[in-house]
Amino acid sequence: MVENGRKWLWPGLCVRPDVLLLDEPLSALDPYTREEVQYELRQLQRSLHITALHVTHDFEEAIALGDRIAVIGEGEIKQVGTPEEIFRQPNSEFVARFAMSRNIFPGQIESPSNGDYLFNTGSAKFVIAKNNTGANRATIRPEDILLSLEPLHSSARNTFAGEIIRITDKGSTLYITVDLPPEISVLITRNSFREMNLSRGMKVYVTFKASAVHTF
Repeated sequence: MVENGRKWLWPGLCVRPDVLLLDEPLSALDPYTREEVQYELRQLQRSLHITALHVTHDFEEAIALGDRIAVIGEGEIKQVGTPEEIFRQPNSEFVARFAMSRNIFPGQIESPSNGDYLFNTGSAKFVIAKNNTGANRATIRPEDILLSLEPLHSSARNTFAGEIIRITDKGSTLYITVDLPPEISVLITRNSFREMNLSRGMKVYVTFKASAVHTF
């Protein structure tokens, strides 16, 4: 931990355990202190080579500290993988929601005659990078979507016009919900929000790559 600029080892580390069990140790800390203690824990794990089993409901904390993550829900392990695998390739809606993938759509995969694979939500069709046979859900991370006032000229295969129906302020970032339909959530910085002068009811465009669509 960090106290008055000094670092000290947690008492439990003095006995050099084979496995260190941590049950939500950072849950009661303010954001700044939590970040500092996360860094200290990571450094301790690397320098002392101690295996730590860390329980948390905070996905960002799991990403910051974990080499491997096990997502548990409904009394069973839903998925085990690296932070990148859990973050980018959730295998179920439960894991996708834990990983803060706000955009989760039911639907089905189609393969038109032109060779593209599409995910059909019923109200929109997204170009996807590959066919995941049997998949009936698609997710797109909010930070993988570009928001603009005019159509973008880029290599991205998916561009849709829609209307802003909700703005959720998170401080330095904001979630903009756009009704295409379906509704899709986009993460933008406060600077972008101010530059575009966004407000509810505005017509905007969302753009994302085929590879940004993950199906399961």
